[in-house]
Amino acid sequence: MVADKTKVTRQLKTVRGQIDGLIKMVEDDRYCIDISNQLMASQAILRSINREVLHAHLNCCVKEAFLSGNAQQAQQKLDEIVEVVDKLSK
Repeated sequence: MVADKTKVTRQLKTVRGQIDGLIKMVEDDRYCIDISNQLMASQAILRSINREVLHAHLNCCVKEAFLSGNAQQAQQKLDEIVEVVDKLSK
């Protein structure tokens, strides 16, 4: 992975803490809207992490594949990105 590992790890640990908090909220029978708000906050961080990883992938792995002159490798990277975009657009 070429993304900033320190930043990604820190953000993932934040989400892990939020998930632990969400479990406690559910176990404590907290108000639905409070749980929903916390879920949306966790999802926002996960989207941010994914964006960071994908940007790094495009700027390094995909770029290198195209600059290498290897058409098959470049097409593979392009196909991977198209598949990810399709998943994100669902």
